[in-house]
Amino acid sequence: MPRYVALLRAVNVGGTGKLPMTELKAMCVDEGFADAQTYIASGNVVFSSKLGAAKVKATLERRLQAYAGKPVGVVVRSADEIAAVLKANPFPKAPPNYTVAIFLDEPPPKDALKDIKGQQDEEVRLDKREIYVAYGSGMGRSKLKIPAAAKGTARNINTIAKLAELAAGE
Repeated sequence: MPRYVALLRAVNVGGTGKLPMTELKAMCVDEGFADAQTYIASGNVVFSSKLGAAKVKATLERRLQAYAGKPVGVVVRSADEIAAVLKANPFPKAPPNYTVAIFLDEPPPKDALKDIKGQQDEEVRLDKREIYVAYGSGMGRSKLKIPAAAKGTARNINTIAKLAELAAGE
């Protein structure tokens, strides 16, 4: 049965979008997803499902909308895809807690980098369905705005590494 990682957008950020991870895990179990486990309180869940990725995404988004009363974005990657995102990190020498992959549903536009605003010491690269950012001085100080990332959800490299490990069943 395929293993998936689901990444929720705007969960437990700045006091909005509160969703206890126990509730997220319970939703997954209720939908028949096997071996569900959450990782840190920022909307990460790993599980197995016979469903394809698109059906997993639709199922979770429907459940989350019913729970939250508003749409909650979900990005889904297979175990192999999350491992590939980790491996493709174009900034291996940058601190992993200062480096993120912004996960998107679709490939970023080829011209996405020309629309960036507020770039200082950040490095940005496009990939298949991700935008990688190495925040030179850290995310908290950054003024970087990436319009193409607006509907995405970011995870730092440490989190991605742990999710890849969990998805691989290690």
